[in-house]
Amino acid sequence: MRIFVTGASGWIGSALVPELLDAGHEVVGLARSDASAAALTAAGADVVRGTLDDLDVLRAAATASDGVVHLAFRHDIAFSGDFRTAAEADRRAVDAFGDALAGTGRPFVLASGLAGLQQGRVADERDMPTLDGSPHSVRAATSLAALDLASRGVRSCVVRLSPTCHGEGDQGFMAALVSLARAKGVSGYPGDGANRWPAVHRLDAARLFRLAVEKAPAGSVLHGVAEEGVAIRDVAEVIGRRLDVPVTSVAPEAATGHFGWLGGLVGLDFPASSALTRDLLDWRPTRPGLLADLDAGHYFRSSSASSATAAS
Repeated sequence: MRIFVTGASGWIGSALVPELLDAGHEVVGLARSDASAAALTAAGADVVRGTLDDLDVLRAAATASDGVVHLAFRHDIAFSGDFRTAAEADRRAVDAFGDALAGTGRPFVLASGLAGLQQGRVADERDMPTLDGSPHSVRAATSLAALDLASRGVRSCVVRLSPTCHGEGDQGFMAALVSLARAKGVSGYPGDGANRWPAVHRLDAARLFRLAVEKAPAGSVLHGVAEEGVAIRDVAEVIGRRLDVPVTSVAPEAATGHFGWLGGLVGLDFPASSALTRDLLDWRPTRPGLLADLDAGHYFRSSSASSATAAS
C-alpha cells in the first residue's frame, strides 16, 4: 500500500516509517519544514510539504494514497496552554481526511490518547471517553468522529496511546520528570505515588500502527499499551537512584508548585488494558518495559533530559 503519514518525522512517526517500508509499503510523509523533509527523504519516504492547516493538501494526499495514518498533533500549541486550539485543528484535519476517504473502504488510523477514560480502574478498548466540554474532550470527540467514519465507508480505527511512549531519544513526560528531578535535586511523586500510568515502547507502538493500517476492522478502538500500569512512585525511585538524589512524596496540593505543567497529570491514575487489541491484531509488545528502559541510562544523558519540554 501507499500510505500517507502525518507526523512522519516525529517521535512515533520516525519509527513507523521504517516499520512500514520494511513491510513492503510505500510511505508519503507530511513535512512542514526543510529538516523534516530531509529526514523523510533520507528514510526512504516521499514527501508532501504542508501543515495540518493546509486542508486541501491533506485531502489531495489522502486521495492519492491507499490509506492514512494521522499521528501529527500541535503539541507546541497544546503544551503552551492552548490545548483547545490544537484539538480544534486536529478535528479539521480528521474531517478533511474523512471527506477524501469516504466510500473508498481505505484505512484511516488516528492516534489518540487514554486521557478522559475512567480513572482508578483498568480501562479497556470498550470504554468511551466522557465529553464534558473541556479542551481535552474536544480531542476525545475527534476520536469518536474518526470511528464514525466507518459508517461512511472508511476502514477507520483509533489507537489510544499510553501517556508515555518511551525509548531512547524520548523528549516526553519521562524526560521531563528526569529534567525536573535534576533541577530540583529531588525525585518527587504525588501523595503515596501508587497511581499508575500505562506505558508502551515507541517501537512496539510503531508496529501496532502498522498492523492497524494493514488489517484493523472498521470502527476498531485499539490500545497502545504494553504495561497496564506502572506506579509513579516506582518511576521516581528509578530516577532518584540514577541521579543519586532523594526520593520524596509531594503533597497533592503542592503538585503544581513542584511539577509545574506536569502537576495536573502526574497524579492521575488511569491504568489500561490492551488484551482485546492483542487478540484482534496478534500484537505482542517485545521491547523493554518503562522501568527497565529508564534504568538503561539513556534518559540521564544531560543533552536528552535537559531539553524535554512536552510529550511527543
